Amino acid sequence: MRIAVYVGNVIFPQQELADPRRVLAVTLRAISLCLLLFVAAGCGKRPGTEVLYPHPDAAAPARTVTIYVATTREPAENRIEGYTREREDELSYAEFVISIPPDHVPGEIEWPLSRKARPDQDFTVLRHTALSRAAFDSRIGRAARESGKAAMFVHGFNVSFQEAVFRIAQLSADSNISGVPILFSWPSQARIFDYVTDKESATFSRDGLTDVLQQVTGQPGVRSVLLFGHSMGGWLTMEALRQLSLEGDVKALKKLNVILAAPDIDEDVFATQVDAIGPLDPPMMVMVSSDDYALRVSRLLQGNRQRAGQFDITDPEVVEAAKKMNILLLDISSISSTDALRHSRYTAMASLYKELEDNDDMVSSGFRQAGGRFFEPAQAASP
Repeated sequence: MRIAVYVGNVIFPQQELADPRRVLAVTLRAISLCLLLFVAAGCGKRPGTEVLYPHPDAAAPARTVTIYVATTREPAENRIEGYTREREDELSYAEFVISIPPDHVPGEIEWPLSRKARPDQDFTVLRHTALSRAAFDSRIGRAARESGKAAMFVHGFNVSFQEAVFRIAQLSADSNISGVPILFSWPSQARIFDYVTDKESATFSRDGLTDVLQQVTGQPGVRSVLLFGHSMGGWLTMEALRQLSLEGDVKALKKLNVILAAPDIDEDVFATQVDAIGPLDPPMMVMVSSDDYALRVSRLLQGNRQRAGQFDITDPEVVEAAKKMNILLLDISSISSTDALRHSRYTAMASLYKELEDNDDMVSSGFRQAGGRFFEPAQAASP
C-alpha cells in the first residue's frame, strides 16, 4: 500500500519525507516552479477585447485568414467584444477574417498596440460575424468543398477568447494548411491561479466539443479533420473522443487525425481514455518534452502524478506501451522556445502541420508510426 502525506496541495510518499533534506529539496523545487509560473504570467500586458474590434475599411495586406469559431463561452454583452470567460449551455458560432502583416515572424503574433488599424504591422480583425448553427455548418461545408479538409484547434489553460482567436490565426498563417481552420474555445478564466476552475470549465465543455466534432465530420464535403489539442485542451479533446467512441460514432472517429501538444493529463487517466477510444488511423501523435515547466507545476498540484506531455521516450517501457496503444510520442525538446515555461513549442512547428494534414503521406513515409521518436529541427524547415 502506498502511504502518502500532504504538503500543501502536493502529495509525497511518506518515505520521501523521512529525510529532512529531501523535504527541503522538494519544497524548494515546488516554490521555484510556482514562482516561475507567477513571473511568466506577469511578463507583458495581455491583450484586451479591443483587439477583436473589426476594421472593415482598413487597407488589408495580401494575406488574410478566415477563422470559424464554435464556443461554450457566454457571448459578450457588447457583441463586438466576442465572448466572455463565463459558461454558456448553448453553443455559439462566429466567423473572423484576420489580416496578416507582410513582415510577420513565424511563431509570433504581432498584437495590435492600439485601437487604430495598422494591418501593415499588426494582426488585424477585418470582420467578425455571429453565425447560427445552420450558417456555421453551411460555411464549413462550402469552405471545405475544394480540399475536403478541416483543422480544429482546442486551446489550453489560462487563455482568453481573443488570445485563442489570434493564436489559431497565427497557426493558420504559418502552416498554410488546406483545411478550413476552426477554433473550439471553452470558457477559460485566463487567470493563472484559476487552474481548478479552468479544469471544471473544460469538463463542462465536453459535450459541446463532441457536438462540434460530429457537426464538422458530418459535413458532406469534409473527408478528414486535423484535430489539435494543447495542454488542458488535450484533456478536453480526449474526453470528446472518448464520448464519440462510447456513442459508437465510428464515422466521425475515422475522419479524425489527432495531435496533442503537451497534454496536461494524468498518465493513468490518459491510458484509460486511449483504451476507451481505441486505435486511430493515423496513430494519435502526442508531442512531449521533459523540460515543460508548466506541466511540472501541474504535476506538483495534482499529487505528483506524471503528465502525458512529459512521457520519456528514452524509456523502452514507455515506447513499448506507446506502440501497444498505437500512439506516436514525438519528443520536441530540441525546439527552442521564447516561452519561459517551454509549454508552447508547438507554435514554432506550424510549418510542419501541412504535412501532418496529409494522412496517407505521413503513414507511407514512416513518420507517423506508433512508438517514440525525437523531432529533428530540420523537419520544421519544410516549405
